[in-house]
This record gives sequence, C-alpha cells and structure tokens, in this order.
Amino acid sequence: MNPVHPATTRPPRDGRRRARTAHAVAAGGLLLTALAGCSSNFGEDETEQDDSASQQLTVLIATSGDAETDAVRAAAGAYEEESGNTVRVEVAQDINQQLGQAFAGGEPPDVFYVDSSQFANYAEGGSLHPYGERITDVDDFSPALRQSFTRDGELVCVPKDTSSLALIVNAELWRAAGLTEADRPETWEQLRDVAERLTGDGVTGMVTTEEYQRLGAFMRQAGGWITNAEQTAMTADSPENAEALEFVRGMLDDGSWRYASDLDAQWAGEAFGEGQAAMTVEGGWLAGALAADYPDVEYEVLPLPEGPAGQGTLAFTNCWGVAQDSAHREAAVDLVDFLTRPEQQIAMGEAFGAIPSRVSAAEDYLAEHPEQEAWGASGDWVQGPVTIQGFDTVLAQFNTDLAELRTADPDTILADLQRYGEAALDEVS
Repeated sequence: MNPVHPATTRPPRDGRRRARTAHAVAAGGLLLTALAGCSSNFGEDETEQDDSASQQLTVLIATSGDAETDAVRAAAGAYEEESGNTVRVEVAQDINQQLGQAFAGGEPPDVFYVDSSQFANYAEGGSLHPYGERITDVDDFSPALRQSFTRDGELVCVPKDTSSLALIVNAELWRAAGLTEADRPETWEQLRDVAERLTGDGVTGMVTTEEYQRLGAFMRQAGGWITNAEQTAMTADSPENAEALEFVRGMLDDGSWRYASDLDAQWAGEAFGEGQAAMTVEGGWLAGALAADYPDVEYEVLPLPEGPAGQGTLAFTNCWGVAQDSAHREAAVDLVDFLTRPEQQIAMGEAFGAIPSRVSAAEDYLAEHPEQEAWGASGDWVQGPVTIQGFDTVLAQFNTDLAELRTADPDTILADLQRYGEAALDEVS
C-alpha cells in the first residue's frame, strides 16, 4: 500500500516512511526511464514456463513495518499449505531501485508490490504480465482502484489494498488542550484554530511529511489537482491549488504546522507516536505502526476538514505485480488470487490497518472497525494517484519544492510543476 500503501502508499526510504513515499531514487529512476524507452513487449510470452507440480516463488514487498511483513509471510505460508508450492517473501530496502535492476538483469521476482507512481513505467517497459481478468470475482475490486492499474483497456494487475488519508488526533493531547468532541475541525479555519491551541510545550499542532502525497489533499479540498481526470492535461498552475498551498504555508509560518524532518523524525507517524505531534495526516498504515511501536498512544481517526470546494482526500494503493519474465507465471497468478481473497484481505487489515481493495471485504472490515471509517473513504472527492509514464521525476521535484514551502512562492512552485508536467506529457503523447 507504499505504500501507497501504501499506500504508499507507500514504500521504504528508511523503514516506514519509505514504505509510504513515491520518491524515486535517482539511479532507479534513470534505470526505469531506460526500460520505458525500450520497445514494449507488453503481454508477449517469450519466457519458458515451469510446469512442474511444485514450484518455488519469490515475492518482493516494500513493507510499512513488522506487522505488514509478518502478515504477508503468514498468508504466503497458508498458500503453501493449500497449493504445494513454496514461497519466499523478501523485504526490499528500496523496491523501485531493486525492481528496476531486476528487470534490467532479466531475473525479477515472480510477484511484487507495484507502486502506482511506477506502474506506467513498468507496463511500458514490458515488465508486467497482464493477468487482472483471471482473478476470481475481479469486478469486486473498487472500480477507481482498478482504473489505476488499467492500460489500453486491460486490467494489468489488481490492487492489494487501499487507504485514504485522514486526520489523526492524539486524544490525550487533545484533552490536555481543553478540546472536546465539539472542537473536531470540519473546516480549514477550524483546523488552524485547533492546531494553534495544541501547539506549545514541545508539541506541534500539525505534523506531516513535506510531500504532495499529503499536502495534495488540501489542493483537492480547494477544488484543484495536478492533472485533469483523464491525466491528459496539466491543471497544476491554478488559483485553487495556489489557495491550498497558501493555507498550508500560513500554518507553517506561524509554527502550528511543521514537517516531520524539522523534528528529526523519519516520518510523521514517528513524531506522532513520540508525542511531538498532536495531529497528523496519514493513511491506514499508521494503525499497524502505532500498534507495533507506540501501543499506548490513544488516538482518533477523523475525516479531513473541508476546504473551499468541500471534501477532498487522497487514496493510495499498490498492486500485486507478476513479472512477464517469470518462469512461474501461472503459479504467480494463483498466488495473487489467493492473497486477494476477501478473508486474506481482511486478515491483512486486522494485522496492519490496510483497507481491503475488494468492495465486499472493505464493507465487512469497516463494519467491524467503524473507528477506521475515514481511512475507507470513497466518492468523487477521493483523488487517486497520478500514474503517467515518466511522471515520477516530475513529482519528485514537486516534493523537493514543497519542502521549502514556508519561504517559497506557491505560484512559482505550481508554475514549475505545470511546465515540467507538460514536458512529461509531451514525451508520452
């Protein structure tokens, strides 16, 4: 889900923060660009297949922590018992870089997490085996999530889970500041007010990472976004997006909002768990991290406040990729089919907070966990990721610029994003 996640959701730069970031490592990004530049053999079958009764599969994941790793290994063990195949689960230190090297070397893992930011690159490079329509009850997966991993009308891979961003509140710090349930922020103005009241004595009201994968939710609440719905045109340089960044910059300037890096934290979840942050914006992967590392922290999961255009949040997901160059494609698809059964998705949710990507499983899971409902948000106001080929470098530069937002000009940041994005779109048109 690095997730997206992660969602990352989003996937490891140094443990959990890497597990939920879409930053591309320079070497990996260059390698992926080279792969995408090759003539695509998308869906072609040139690899001799192993048809033995028992096969050994390798699975590469980018994990949000021990809870997710243990859950995937437990599911793989259950599959081994049912199928007679064996599965080795490996945890990547930098999954984008490792996959790029493996694809280039012709020895990829059989099954792996695919970050939505890299999906188009891998697909264009012919690295993904399109298996989506062979998964049991495939229409049960969220239509929006399926669209994220569809290419030329074909569902290439199925989403493993999902999570929307929500506002996470430290309940103890909330009460200590004299705040009650009636003070839960429903607008930007109310968010600013409670953040100011929560700031002091070594605590910052709001702490997030400096990424568009968090700040972009406010762009959506203002009625803006990076591209149009079809991802065919840039919409970054707009008054709506400028209004959102101005709002965030104002809170950064008055000290009621800080970046996790300013607190020497690897990610916002660490700052939240350590009691340095009274509020943060994160996805469901936070639940597993807090349970593992900060089990005594009492928190609530609230919907993000509405902006000038109403509700808005971001949703993150990864898909289960199957390598085109795998000698075990049939067994790999069978493994993915097993891992995405409703009962397996619910077990993953119980283990580390991932919301099932199957609609039926998500409904059952959230019925048992209504306190996580905000992480399972759905609707037109929930924005999926940008999945344009070659766009990862554009977004990495955007994140670099957002890191300086407190002292930078939002209009300049957005004008640069518009220009770089248009150049990237021209490359793939």
